[in-house]
Amino acid sequence: MPIHLDAVTSRLEQAAFGKIAHDVMRCAFDIHNEFGRFFDEKIYKRELARRIPQTVIEVPMQLTFETFSKLYYLDVLVAGSAVFEFKTVEALVERHRSQLLHYLMMAELPHGKLINMRTEQVQHEFVNTQLTRIDRTAFTVTLQAWQELSKPPIRAWFEAFLREVGTGLDNALYEEALTHLLGGEERVVQEIEVTSENVSLGAQKFRLAAPQVALKVTALSNPTPFEIHARRLLKHTGLEAIQWINLTRNEVSFRTIQAGV
Repeated sequence: MPIHLDAVTSRLEQAAFGKIAHDVMRCAFDIHNEFGRFFDEKIYKRELARRIPQTVIEVPMQLTFETFSKLYYLDVLVAGSAVFEFKTVEALVERHRSQLLHYLMMAELPHGKLINMRTEQVQHEFVNTQLTRIDRTAFTVTLQAWQELSKPPIRAWFEAFLREVGTGLDNALYEEALTHLLGGEERVVQEIEVTSENVSLGAQKFRLAAPQVALKVTALSNPTPFEIHARRLLKHTGLEAIQWINLTRNEVSFRTIQAGV
């Protein structure tokens, strides 16, 4: 397994998870009433762990593939099966849900819950997935005018990476893995000049697969608008092409978008 979780875990049915979540939320409400809403996440997590048996916090979760490695931490793990992600934010938003979903899929656990302690009343949401690693590695590969423009070539390596970790995870992870393959952040992230009718408008940072070749990973169910805007981008930079990888649950497409084509 490319993902190692520093805990023994088991998958729960939703009803069993709900029972644990009920106890955790009752405790979270009590802590919120006693401590208020202005402490850091770590204070609330530590107090929860003090009150609820079989609770561990900040559980390391290591992803490794060849020479690439990425370390994550599960906020709270109860009874080796129930994940809770604590926040101290103005409101829960989509990126918080996506983050917890990412953690659940990496840990191969189906149910989790977000708990926001910063609001006047505790804000909480369930996050669920029935997708397993087997589901997420069963995808087809499509090549659409793809050209290997980088050294080392990225298509075979990235497909092998996905066959290990699966689709559906945070796009930032995929781009970070490719950045590692291509030589690291300092080499890959470069400033590219933006122009309008030969007038410079300044420079913007892009992730490059090769000199003058941008790299982008997306997870779009409707990729057409991306290509339209990508071609507009090429018209206003010196970029010659974009290496575009789009991930959906069942398909991974590799496409080279070339300037002037």
